[in-house]
Amino acid sequence: MNTPLHRPVCDLLGCRYPLVLAGMGGVARAELVTAVSRAGGFGFLGMVREPVARIRAEVAAVRAAGVERFGVNLIPAGTDPALLGAQIETLIALAVPVVGLFWDVPAPLVGRLRAAGLRVVCQVGSVDEARAAEAAGADALIAQGVEAGGHVRGAQPLHALLGELTPAVSVPVLAAGGLADGADVATVLALGAQGAVFGTALIATPESFAHDFHKQRLVTATAADTLLTEDFHINWPPGAKVRVLANSVTRGERGDPFTGTRTVIGEEEGRPIYLFSTDSPLRSMTGDFEAMALYAGTGVGRIDAVVAAGERLTQIVADAEALLAVDAMPAAEAARLSSPACFAADADAQYMGEIGREELLAALDELLEAERAGARVALHTANDAPAELTPLVRAIQHDEARWCALLTQSIQRLGGTPSRRTGDFYAKAMAIRDLPARLAFLNRGQRWVVRKLQALLPRVGDARLQAGLGAMLTAHEANIARVAAALDG
Repeated sequence: MNTPLHRPVCDLLGCRYPLVLAGMGGVARAELVTAVSRAGGFGFLGMVREPVARIRAEVAAVRAAGVERFGVNLIPAGTDPALLGAQIETLIALAVPVVGLFWDVPAPLVGRLRAAGLRVVCQVGSVDEARAAEAAGADALIAQGVEAGGHVRGAQPLHALLGELTPAVSVPVLAAGGLADGADVATVLALGAQGAVFGTALIATPESFAHDFHKQRLVTATAADTLLTEDFHINWPPGAKVRVLANSVTRGERGDPFTGTRTVIGEEEGRPIYLFSTDSPLRSMTGDFEAMALYAGTGVGRIDAVVAAGERLTQIVADAEALLAVDAMPAAEAARLSSPACFAADADAQYMGEIGREELLAALDELLEAERAGARVALHTANDAPAELTPLVRAIQHDEARWCALLTQSIQRLGGTPSRRTGDFYAKAMAIRDLPARLAFLNRGQRWVVRKLQALLPRVGDARLQAGLGAMLTAHEANIARVAAALDG
């Protein structure tokens, strides 16, 4: 498919864009899956602990809407074994195209689903889990960073996890955790993922089955309003952390979650909703929504309105493609020009101006490693920054993501293989605990990039690349001034 976003995982799943709706229990139902699919993405129905009748009805509704490629997400560890067995039998009988699994890696179950002709995608939180899932036969993986809303399996930030996980497996990897927009997509693609998984951003849509109370809380929240807690634990294995918006439960105003006493705070179609349960507010519920689990990832601060799922996905696609499509060259011509034979013959003369291809590739790789480090520093610093600095640091992170995408595409267009390394700058910056000092160090890194670009630009003869690097230089100079002004203030 002629889109800069296309990756092999699109062919595996059967979608135009590698943008995936997370299989959020209760929230991701037929209406939302259909909307995401029509916009070119791929959707998982969130069917954890749902009765067989509901699974059949939701699958039928998706298919009645004309959607052929979709998935159903189950969580074996959080489901009664008898119900899980019935769910699996149903999915096989319905010939559901893809099954998503989370929380553990049940190798026999993966093998059974694969033997029945179903694709299997496992969400994992560590390299060890990723290897186990691949060995069990998973067709693809979702690498979930600690920034994710809802149940969080691992303990690593997404960018660090991707850096370790993508080289360790051979199956496609999707990224999840704190993602909200096109810049996030460009970032995870540059870090080796083949696509992005969205949860929070798609809860805040008319099509999601979340209650309006939950949606409005997302719209007004910031990343600093989220936290990891084990307070919401009923219906789930012990010791499972969830990322939620702070509320009366997380502030300790509702008592001790682990006394064993069960208090009913809501109802759904005759089913009681208990205080401290993992249930989040749904359209079909009544009760004390404020005290329920209000799941949200750290990307919530960039969700400022309830927007139709198709519209939100279309904007994400447009923003990501704008970052990835460095030039408007037809795909066939880009492929021809990126071939080693072409470059061996005429690249230096036609495209490189005064700098040779190998030297240029080395310079772009060096910049890519630095930008990737800067993006990671900004991402993690934004999570720690006070509210008045968060927008600035987040804007820098988006800029760094944009330049990661530009550099990656430029290297690929030149027939090179983009480096997967993250520059040493990241570790040095994150070792600085004092936030103003870390920002000052980040500015020194930005100045290093400026000096490199100033030296490189006069030697680049390719007009498209020169324009992109020139924009990168201008943006870095502007960010240096903004951070300096913030530190002076």
